Amino acid sequence: MIAIVNYGSGNIHAISNIYKRLNIEHFISDDTNELRKASHLILPGVGAFDETMRILYSTGLKTFLDEMVLGEKKPIMGICVGMQLLAEGSDEGELEGFGWIKGRVRKFDASKLKAKPHLPHLGWNTVELKYQHPIFSDIEHDRGFYFLHSYYYDCSSADDILGTTDYGIAFSSAVNHENVFGMQFHPEKSHQNGINIFKNFSKI
Repeated sequence: MIAIVNYGSGNIHAISNIYKRLNIEHFISDDTNELRKASHLILPGVGAFDETMRILYSTGLKTFLDEMVLGEKKPIMGICVGMQLLAEGSDEGELEGFGWIKGRVRKFDASKLKAKPHLPHLGWNTVELKYQHPIFSDIEHDRGFYFLHSYYYDCSSADDILGTTDYGIAFSSAVNHENVFGMQFHPEKSHQNGINIFKNFSKI
């Protein structure tokens, strides 16, 4: 059963609607007793890194998720800011992230981007896979995914980079380490490709 972690951030109902269409059992909750029953966890995210981490710390969800992900090895997928929370920290703030995938979140330096694209990175773009993984099964790569962000995940290890996207520079747009997954794009806004990401995640 899929649990969408509700901490007041992210397009949780859009994600829920996709799972309803797929007829996949799921629920939305911020109750750790309920979340503990899930086989898979989704960590959505919209907003600032520190603000989001502060909520997770204050509600006890940070400690709980560490237990579920590191102790019980439950699969988790972070989306957009939810992916950035997987890092050790962010240039956007001062608080520590989960640190499940080593690296730091950096802001795009517009002065160093080739072709000087605008910030934030907004709209459709493609993901180039570094290796094949079941979570990207049945994806039409030329159709791409929907992005909205000004910060990117600077992974410490190339082995944790599942896919990259070019936006003046190549950045990590999909990451994976063991049972932890992160998608910088919004699969809930990415039409059939995004639906397939959610479906594939439920099978991991």
